[in-house]
Amino acid sequence: MTRVLRPALAAALLALLLVGRSAAAPLRLADERGPEVVLAAPAMRIVALLPSLTETVCALDACDRLLGTDRWSNWPPSVRALPKVGGLEDTQIERLVALRPDLVLAARSARALDRLEALGVPVLALEPQDLVQLRQTIDTVARALGRADAGRRLVQRLDASLAAALARVPARLRGRSVYLEVASTPHAAGPTSYAGELLARLGLVNIVPAALGTFPQLNPEFVLRAEPDIVMATATAIARMPDRPGWSSLAALRAGRVCGFEAEAWDTLVRPGPRLAEAAEAIVGCLEAIAQREAQRKEPR
Repeated sequence: MTRVLRPALAAALLALLLVGRSAAAPLRLADERGPEVVLAAPAMRIVALLPSLTETVCALDACDRLLGTDRWSNWPPSVRALPKVGGLEDTQIERLVALRPDLVLAARSARALDRLEALGVPVLALEPQDLVQLRQTIDTVARALGRADAGRRLVQRLDASLAAALARVPARLRGRSVYLEVASTPHAAGPTSYAGELLARLGLVNIVPAALGTFPQLNPEFVLRAEPDIVMATATAIARMPDRPGWSSLAALRAGRVCGFEAEAWDTLVRPGPRLAEAAEAIVGCLEAIAQREAQRKEPR
């Protein structure tokens, strides 16, 4: 019996050893600047310096690992109480380092990256700009947390939510042209931006040519000549548009084919993050309201 048990015991010990080595294997993560970031173990003490990255950590059920965030992170509400360590241009290095993070998630455009790495702080640079990069960011953050499966499930839920939103877009508004303003200068969301891709996925046509870039500044005359069927912006911007020279003539403004988003909904539209479903819901909800108003106007009285 002893001769039988000894090989079995050896095999069991070998299996346990292999499992232990697998669990301790370093995490190799793709950084948008090029080099890999290697973590000895899943990150447990995190500072996030971009709202979309803060939201991604929390969407992966790891809010409790956040030690601090940038000043703009405000979702979920629990992160508002965390220490704020500045923004892209003015990260408070000393305050951040004092939090003793084992990983900082930051935009690749953040000025603090080199300084943090020089101080020995692991930094993962991620700055999603479109839907493909959003999926990649979720996957990378999930693996950094040791929750790769949760990342895949989150992406699947977002894809399903987007498909469900598309199914709800009123038929009479599919293919309509849209102008989505992100700043009153005016700057617009181009087709290659996160918001622009979302509009296209929902069957709308952007008046901005892709050649103009992600968030181009437009001549106001361009918008007037394009005569978009639907205008989208913050609620405040929509209310002020008729006061701009010539803009009161826009048919979309006169007919009320507008989507004026309040602050929380607006954040979901301009932050390429895990609240994609909420962003799609905000757009589709507005489109449904526009279609209902148009139908009512056409009903015989």
